[in-house]
Amino acid sequence: MGLTLEQADSVIAAGKEKAIAIAVPVNIVVTDQGGFLKAFARMDGALLGSIEIAQSKAKTAILFEMNTEAVFEFCKPGAPSFGLEQTNGGLIVFAGGIPLRDAAGTVIGAVGVSGGAVQQDFSVAQAAAIAITSK
Repeated sequence: MGLTLEQADSVIAAGKEKAIAIAVPVNIVVTDQGGFLKAFARMDGALLGSIEIAQSKAKTAILFEMNTEAVFEFCKPGAPSFGLEQTNGGLIVFAGGIPLRDAAGTVIGAVGVSGGAVQQDFSVAQAAAIAITSK
């Protein structure tokens, strides 16, 4: 079975909880296994320009089934796929996008977070992704 709304809601809730704890308003996007929007939250004070970045982080994570920062290793200068970030309508290759996996390890969706510094976005996305294992 794919990502349920209940699971997506728990991912959003866990992400918001972490963002509040570190005092950083963010945009949180959850997509299904096809990369389509399943849930979204824009916290009060989150930057509007970060909405699309969060969406692109989730899209990148789902397309390549890996964290967004791991995709960078393939497309950085000198890497085998230099320029990869220019494909698929534009990819985000810094931290903040994480694939969501079911108990069997199958990718069922992704979370993308943007609004803080890169490490803050990663921290929120990581907390959000962990919530999937509790549902």
